[in-house]
Amino acid sequence: MHILHHYFPHLTDHQRQLFSQLDTEFRGWNERLNLVARTDVDNLAERHFLHSLGIAKVVEFAPGSSVLDVGTGGGLPGLPLAILFPEVKFHLVDSIGKKIHAVQEMARALNLTNVTAEQTRAEQLRPKYDYVVSRAVARLATFHTWIAHRYKPQHEAAPNSGLYYLKGGDLTEEIEESGLKATIHDLSDFYTESFFETKKVVVVPSGR
Repeated sequence: MHILHHYFPHLTDHQRQLFSQLDTEFRGWNERLNLVARTDVDNLAERHFLHSLGIAKVVEFAPGSSVLDVGTGGGLPGLPLAILFPEVKFHLVDSIGKKIHAVQEMARALNLTNVTAEQTRAEQLRPKYDYVVSRAVARLATFHTWIAHRYKPQHEAAPNSGLYYLKGGDLTEEIEESGLKATIHDLSDFYTESFFETKKVVVVPSGR
């Protein structure tokens, strides 16, 4: 967990405790459900928790705002972000029921009252959100069609409302294909570990 404290030095003692507890809970569920590759478990803090928190390096979610995490899998990036932003409401969705069950149990164990989790697809949802986050679920052009109508109207939305999408590699062609006005933030600008050399946050403002 030292790596999280290094890059997020302002974590409270309670938040540090929650990240440590999430690490324990996640490992337990991963043994049963294989939420992430077994080879990645040794690097859970870096490759999953810190990676998820890369979104927080490019946006500060407004207190009282709402975030939709699409294709959350084992609760990433939603659970780490929910620990970091306790005054923000997070709704984590995935189509796989057993993964959502694990997310619900982890959120309950950590008493994350700002988290709800549901087995559904983004395009079936009715509520509107300020922000959408995800970790490389699909190509941007496809993914954006699922969430384009999930945003609050601009006059109601929080500042910097939009999509914050964790992706890797050269995204030039993918962004051109989508026709969206996207901004790319390199996580290597914030983190020095070699894992983050090709990792990015793609930002697409709502209403684009």
